[in-house]
Amino acid sequence: MASDPRNPSAASPLFLREPEIRRGIELLFFAHAELMQSGDAILAENGLGRAHHRALYFIARKPDLAIGELMTLLGITKQSLGRVLGELEDRELIARKQGQRDRRRILIRLTAAGETLETELFAEFRKKMVAAYNEAGPGAVTGFWTVLEELMPDDVRERAADLARRNV
Repeated sequence: MASDPRNPSAASPLFLREPEIRRGIELLFFAHAELMQSGDAILAENGLGRAHHRALYFIARKPDLAIGELMTLLGITKQSLGRVLGELEDRELIARKQGQRDRRRILIRLTAAGETLETELFAEFRKKMVAAYNEAGPGAVTGFWTVLEELMPDDVRERAADLARRNV
């Protein structure tokens, strides 16, 4: 797409210049903030925050997830994760169990209440993502995914790919 001064969202053919890079960073910041706010009211009603939401999301994606794997997915410390999981467990949104092969391994999954809450939160995000994807079109969505994947180091990209494979 050629650069069009009347349309600031049109990328310049020289898309690696500082103005285009800064625009991409700014759009990531603003879009992330807007998307994350989608679930804030629901979280507040439940006395939870965004860290709880992220944990619920990944536990929903990988039932019987090991605590260590969740810590890696979230990129948080054991102490922070312990607080988040403790609060989710106190609200009966998650359940823990011992691993069958390794009894020291603790696995977590959503309870029925946790599934209901995560589904409600996902619905809020889904509305915004569907509207944006529909407006952008399939080619732009694929390009968007490619840009985001290329921003990730290989190990994170592989974790994201593993989650994507679960959708198939």
